[in-house]
Amino acid sequence: MVGFQVALILSLVAAPDSGAAPERIRAFCVDFNWGDKGFAAPGLYAQASPKQHFEWYRNLGVNTIQTFCVSCPGYAWYRSDVAPVQPGMNGDFLKEITELAHAQGMRVMGYFCIGANSYWNQQHPDLAHNLPSAISIPFTTEYLDYLGKIIPEALKRTGIDGFMIDWVFNASHFYPDKPYQWLECEKQMYAELFGEPWPGDDAMVPAKINEFNRRALDRCWERIRSSAKAAKPDCIIWLSCYDLQHPQVVGSKMLQEVDWLMNEHPDPAKLEQAKAAVGAHTQLIQCICGWGSGHDAAAILREPRFKDVGMYGFAKPDAQTTLPADDGSPNARNIAAMRDAFKKE
Repeated sequence: MVGFQVALILSLVAAPDSGAAPERIRAFCVDFNWGDKGFAAPGLYAQASPKQHFEWYRNLGVNTIQTFCVSCPGYAWYRSDVAPVQPGMNGDFLKEITELAHAQGMRVMGYFCIGANSYWNQQHPDLAHNLPSAISIPFTTEYLDYLGKIIPEALKRTGIDGFMIDWVFNASHFYPDKPYQWLECEKQMYAELFGEPWPGDDAMVPAKINEFNRRALDRCWERIRSSAKAAKPDCIIWLSCYDLQHPQVVGSKMLQEVDWLMNEHPDPAKLEQAKAAVGAHTQLIQCICGWGSGHDAAAILREPRFKDVGMYGFAKPDAQTTLPADDGSPNARNIAAMRDAFKKE
């Protein structure tokens, strides 16, 4: 998903901790990533009650909850020693909602935004581009060390079944319309990735930049995967990707090895591209809610071409209730369509 997840999925996977036949996952996640102007300010949704959120998900008819390990502002939604904790957080949100869900036989998935983390940028201005609420982090060894600590901690400390990774793009010259200067840390990355000194700005033509970014992404993916599977071998790594044909991503090991992959575009043709891109074991998920009128959940749920893949949706919460508003908006109508479909399962 485009960096701000709130999730609904319907996918044929086994129920957690059971030997039962596969069931269709029904899930939703309330998106704590975003405020009214860019990433949410620290503490904006901190009053969210694990019990209230769990009951909301259950009333929606879900069997899988996707919420947050660390949201885009860079603050943890559990009692972390690695990342700063969401200021004013109600209890131990991720751990408590996971315990409530597991008691009812439900799965819980966390979330990390790999390409953006406001707190990281503030603490390490020399290791990130100054692009607020955007993909901004080069995958330096320092940043990979952070991921290598925070991912195992979240898995072990909260008991989640896995996590979504979003905006998995190396930030170097990522946006064609933005001016960039090569950071010293990126020059060091080049030496590490190519085994030779930085060749200078003039040598970094588009093809060279693409190769640099592909190698950076491959190295990042290896750290994510190895850290997660070492901490919890059966954990699910779920990739959200809004452009499966991007030069950094197409043909990558990440697409072949990831456990779940979400296609963000509602066009069935994009889903066919996703099917051709992934490994044999990868579960496909389709985004059907979150872009307002850009999604029509009821129509997608009726579309035969989507019947064998998961379904995903997201919606920003109200700042006071910390839950999606039932306000007649396109997102609210899509959530209602999901609820109708879930109740029939």
